[in-house]
Amino acid sequence: MDKGIENSNMFYQLLAESCEEKSLKWIQIQAEKIENSTEPNALFLAFSQASRYFKKETCSPSSTFEAKLQTQYANLEVSYWTLLQIARTYLVLKLPFEKEKWFKTINQLFETGDLYEQQALFAALPVLPFQKELIPRAIDGLRTNISLVFDAIALNNPFPATYFPEANWNQMVLKAIFMQRPLYRIQKLESRRNLALADIARDFAHERWAAGRDVMPELWRLIVPFVNESFQKDLEKVLATDDLLQVKAAVLAIQESDFLPAKTLIEKYPEIVKGIQKGEVTWESIGSEFQRTRV
Repeated sequence: MDKGIENSNMFYQLLAESCEEKSLKWIQIQAEKIENSTEPNALFLAFSQASRYFKKETCSPSSTFEAKLQTQYANLEVSYWTLLQIARTYLVLKLPFEKEKWFKTINQLFETGDLYEQQALFAALPVLPFQKELIPRAIDGLRTNISLVFDAIALNNPFPATYFPEANWNQMVLKAIFMQRPLYRIQKLESRRNLALADIARDFAHERWAAGRDVMPELWRLIVPFVNESFQKDLEKVLATDDLLQVKAAVLAIQESDFLPAKTLIEKYPEIVKGIQKGEVTWESIGSEFQRTRV
């Protein structure tokens, strides 16, 4: 049995925890057709029809299942996937991994799928075969301005951090800032921070300020390892605003940095520093609050 087909059974188990018997019987029949067919039509048809049997509702895997899943797919966050995404991933993994035919089929799915079908495919990148060969497809997918598709690649997905070259990684993060997507949901954001990205983020902030517009507070997370006199001036500007969320972000950036001259700036904010020390003020809390204010 192909490794992918065997691993797909984990996704069926996930469906079995949440879906009706009617839906499970349907997808078992479709999976068998895909496994036994020499042509891709069975997958194309089932991939499209899955929306009739599975809901666009997120699932809540049990802790036992989550642990089992992590042993196979590190950092995979299926709790953000809908049941429809899981069903489509299960169907794709039933496709035998004959490289040339596999890519021809998958490329057709990517190029003809609707937004929800593309969402499922891009989110499933970490579990698909031929990972390195899929890098161009993922990078190309980031051209979209549709958050549903962009988020499937950039957020809660281990694929970019694992495979993207620095330039493409930086481009993805900058676009997330431009689209005001939650940076705290980008996996391994801190470990992949780099000076080029920090400089790009600062330039973006200056452009926003010049246009009389605000900067998303999570942006300052990107400069933490590189704070110097120049970045300190930017943080001083942020601290001078009346926006408490922006101030929290600047204080947190300074608190986490190793640039000692900037430490005196946060002496005026003992309550925020205390909140940081208690774990109440974090990049996630700042990002979550910012997203709520945009609704």
